Amino acid sequence: MDQNELLQKIFSLLSEYIQQDTKKPFLEYKSPKELTDILQLDRENTEGDFSRLIGWVEQYLNFGIRSNHPGFVNRMWAGANLPSMIGELVTAVSNTSACTYESAPVSTLMENYMLGQMLQLVGYKSGEGQMTTGSSNANMIAMMVARNRCNDHIKTQGLARCPRLVAFVNGNAHYSMDKAANILGIGTENLIKVDYNERGEMLIEDLVEKLDQCLDDSAVPFFVAATAGTTVRGAYDPIEPLIALKKKYGFWLHVDGAWGGAAIMSDRLRQKYLKGLDESNSFTCDFHKMLGSSLMCNFLLINRSKNTLQNVLAGGDGSYLFRNCEEDDVIDLGTRSLQCGRRVDALKWFLDWKYYGKEGFGKRIERYLELIETAEKIVAETEELEFVSPRVSFNLCFRYLPKHGDINTFNQQLRTRLYTKGRTLVGLAFIKEKLTMRLLICNQTIDEQEVQRFFDDLLAEARLLEANSGN
Repeated sequence: MDQNELLQKIFSLLSEYIQQDTKKPFLEYKSPKELTDILQLDRENTEGDFSRLIGWVEQYLNFGIRSNHPGFVNRMWAGANLPSMIGELVTAVSNTSACTYESAPVSTLMENYMLGQMLQLVGYKSGEGQMTTGSSNANMIAMMVARNRCNDHIKTQGLARCPRLVAFVNGNAHYSMDKAANILGIGTENLIKVDYNERGEMLIEDLVEKLDQCLDDSAVPFFVAATAGTTVRGAYDPIEPLIALKKKYGFWLHVDGAWGGAAIMSDRLRQKYLKGLDESNSFTCDFHKMLGSSLMCNFLLINRSKNTLQNVLAGGDGSYLFRNCEEDDVIDLGTRSLQCGRRVDALKWFLDWKYYGKEGFGKRIERYLELIETAEKIVAETEELEFVSPRVSFNLCFRYLPKHGDINTFNQQLRTRLYTKGRTLVGLAFIKEKLTMRLLICNQTIDEQEVQRFFDDLLAEARLLEANSGN
């Protein structure tokens, strides 16, 4: 099999995979032992034998999760947009790093263009930004910028001679904040979790109390993160009251919009969920989540800033690599990135943006909200189901109420049976002591009929499980 035959075979397999019947199961489940036996990963290498490689590719596609299937409602991402898939293929074939203009001239200009588009969309004035490996990375970089802003000597001398730095987040904030506090030397005990209401939104009065206590302890409240769409409940922390507190206490206000930041694409939803965003200090959003770009595709923006990222993140002698091309007003992107080698993610981002645009993306997320409202209505009208938390935005948290037995155990078993039968994969999370099913809709293959089918399958399996449990 020569190179042309190989590529034709691969493209044929991918085309068949994309066009599979969505009425079939989203997964042909095998236990880890069964799958290990099937894959035979320890077979001897056969150098130069593409046919063996094709076999593993086929197995990967046959036994993996089909994230473009309407039964996949577990994660904050699903099947990717076709323009971004094209971008991924092209960047894989061309294989370069987006760290310098020399090695990636087109993607450097595309990334700067897209960052400019996002800065304008968010409303940041004279800002800057970068693509990162995801919002976990972006949250850490934002915290790092805020940390170094507190003291000009932190970058060179570390934290030893600094007062205690304290950061504040919603008690439901993403665990990447804890990781960031650890990595940056802040310490997880200095990442203060603020109380939240029954909807999962940060309580401003509790934040004020904790800020004042921080000052009483002669510590520095240097960073507050507002979560725009919490992972489980989909709650949005109120930005406008935080802007007022930022002016009073002098902290850096970061908005983690990894999930719910997509609301910037709809003027109506932005007004509802992200009012005041343009006055925050930094903002991150994952294009690979609700907006559908292929994994990974994230941006971080800094407000009223030009060289902050480069000043904070640059270090060591990079003269062997960076040229900066300053005479052409082009700066090598690697000089303001945490890592050296950088994936070329700008092409898929650019292609998606040009194909769908703000209007297309705005209609998409408004449609997702309509569908989750449909799901909410079904739960409200179904006797065996109950809400575990009020729906705030795009997340629906509910559970099944069995007639007998432990509710948490039952819902765990129910979810596992739906998964292993290849019918649906829905998220699970604890809200306090209650194990909760978390329904997310960010899959373009889902419509009202598929929402109804999800609940029909869930209820049928639950009733079957109850019947079997009673025997």
